[in-house]
Amino acid sequence: MKGPQRIVCLSTETCETLYLLGEQERIAGISGFTVRPPQARKEKPKVSGFTTARLDKILAVKPDLVLGYCDLQADIAAELAREGLEVHLFNQRDIAGTYRMIETLGALVHANDRAERLIAELQDGLECIRASAAQLPRRPRVYFEEWNEPLISGIGWVSELIELAGGEDCFAEL
Repeated sequence: MKGPQRIVCLSTETCETLYLLGEQERIAGISGFTVRPPQARKEKPKVSGFTTARLDKILAVKPDLVLGYCDLQADIAAELAREGLEVHLFNQRDIAGTYRMIETLGALVHANDRAERLIAELQDGLECIRASAAQLPRRPRVYFEEWNEPLISGIGWVSELIELAGGEDCFAEL
């Protein structure tokens, strides 16, 4: 098997994607916020929060790659890099960025074909939703709140999905 063998996923997106690619055996540790797929919480040790991490727990699973998300995990990534670990931070903020994350993750684990198929499946699914939304008699206004403290809404990929599904994001400009 080529590529990293023991991966720590500091965010739920990379964990879920590795499962979707059939590469879950590579996952050595996950974030405590991981909920998808449900079996990940049962099968994998929790080694971090989202903006906090237990360095000792991460080092204990002996990862050869740590995957994270965005600037909120930059300090954790820097600390892990200082410990000699290879770290990759993704920063998907829109649907295109999500596809790039899947493509890059597929390349990292030598699952390029499966990553391409997953992207195609997601694109097909979104196209079905778009076609269905075109039949709606009106566009509902939608408020989406990702987090309550601090208040977070108006995330790019969520706004894109609301629009694609026929809605109008109340706070897309934010």
